[in-house]
Amino acid sequence: MAPESPHPFEAPNPFWRSLGHRFRNAAGPVAGGFVLGAFLAAAPALAAADKAKGAEPKTIPIQSDKPIEVYAHEGIEWDQNAGTYIARGNARAIQGDITIYGNVLTARYRKVADGGSEIWRLDADGKVRIESPKGTVYGDKAVYDMDTSILVVTGNNLKLVTAKETVTARDSLEYWQLKDMFVARGNALAILEERKIKADILTAHLRKDENQESKVYRVDAFGSVLITTPTDIARGDKGVYFVDTGIATLTGSVKITRDDNQLNGEIAEINMNTGVSRILAGAKKDGESKPVRALIIPTRKSAKKPAAKSNKRSEKIKK
Repeated sequence: MAPESPHPFEAPNPFWRSLGHRFRNAAGPVAGGFVLGAFLAAAPALAAADKAKGAEPKTIPIQSDKPIEVYAHEGIEWDQNAGTYIARGNARAIQGDITIYGNVLTARYRKVADGGSEIWRLDADGKVRIESPKGTVYGDKAVYDMDTSILVVTGNNLKLVTAKETVTARDSLEYWQLKDMFVARGNALAILEERKIKADILTAHLRKDENQESKVYRVDAFGSVLITTPTDIARGDKGVYFVDTGIATLTGSVKITRDDNQLNGEIAEINMNTGVSRILAGAKKDGESKPVRALIIPTRKSAKKPAAKSNKRSEKIKK
């Protein structure tokens, strides 16, 4: 970990008090199996405090009881013409146990009707890393648009690592706050121990459990879907996986392969916990069902070679 900047970002300067930022209701970090939502906790990290009447805060307050501190080795600048605050040089924002790293962190603000201003977009550029106890996200660039409440992480070697899952993507990793949904685009791959789900696009839907923690309960796969278990390889056009039951359903030109055997159909159910797979027929446009096709290759036992004849008798005769 990089050493701390000698002076964390605080708000002693009078213009921070007078600017009067107003923040939208940006959610805190998501405490689920995925942690892209952790970036949202930095929404006010580069902004000034709300209008202050009285003593100045020592750190920038946010909408929880935990402050956020921003460190930057090269400094933090305010560009009134561009409407930006920029923290440069191995910058990082810390709130509780969430830390966001980037070469540059930028907050963009705009004027509002009452004469104040509001933060509408946050950017992290260069060696982006978002860490929390739930996992770590890696990328080259992260953008959070507060109008749409969508976070997009892009770059090379995109990866999300948690205690149980690893998710990679070629094009982007996204968090849609209003839908409580994560999206991995472009050759997306989710790995859970020995099980893998691969597709052009993967979406993970979250909901709160009995402990009020957001956790992934459903994963949808679109385009060139490939599911791999220790025993089977399944392919299809679309798929849906329910975490609680461990059952994945594939539709469209489905093929399940186990060793040299293959099942073809339109719908398949794969229990990723037990390894039991079922393939079903699909309905044609005229109402008739498409047949299920199976190719089963019996295991052939190798033929035993005849025992070699003894040459002892012939050897005695020659003698």
